[in-house]
Amino acid sequence: MGFVTAQLMVSLSGINAWTLDHSADLSTELAARGVPFSMLVAPKIAGADQPGMVLTWVREQQTAGNALLQHGYDHPADPKTRTIRRRAEFASLPAHEAKLRLTAAATAMERLNLRTDAFVPPRWVASPGTLLALRHKGFATCADLMGVRDLRADTVHRGRVQGFGFGDRTEPWWCFALVMGASRAARKGHLVRLAVDTTDLARSGPRQALLDAVDIALHHGATPITYPALVAQLPARAA
Repeated sequence: MGFVTAQLMVSLSGINAWTLDHSADLSTELAARGVPFSMLVAPKIAGADQPGMVLTWVREQQTAGNALLQHGYDHPADPKTRTIRRRAEFASLPAHEAKLRLTAAATAMERLNLRTDAFVPPRWVASPGTLLALRHKGFATCADLMGVRDLRADTVHRGRVQGFGFGDRTEPWWCFALVMGASRAARKGHLVRLAVDTTDLARSGPRQALLDAVDIALHHGATPITYPALVAQLPARAA
């Protein structure tokens, strides 16, 4: 069996007017490394709260080769803790309820002039009914906590998403774990999935840890790629 090259994916959530400078800074840092990233956008929140400059920036990033993923539909979070106040939006929905939410989301995305066939559920958890609804609605990709699903081929790329925890007391541990986890996955030829919220980027520790994790994955030969491109280009294991 030949050596398997690791794939590196970086995702960014929480993009808004107050953190746009941090988002732009990360985009610049990743571009200098030749690393595209995936933007996670919730359509109802984007439509209600985001001024034109944020949506313009998102569209510009798509033009530059970065990817857009629909991040659920409507899942407001506490701005300080980033903790979603209710159960994760698509974690337990039956198929018919998931279809209703996805229909509303499609209308919101069209109104915002945003297009994507890739989906990430809030908290990275999607119910079986949600997966059925996504297929029915024509989505090609669903990234969850443990892997990246090709919904058309019914296959999955295994690999756990890595990100930061909450609270200053554990921040050094999370930063260390992110870098070490990226190194270990890249050395083994696994998926390296790094997830960051824009509020993480406001703190020097998590920001530097993310860039260190990217650098060490690249050092071990990981190939940078977006979520939609991964599904389009690579064979996967049957789900």
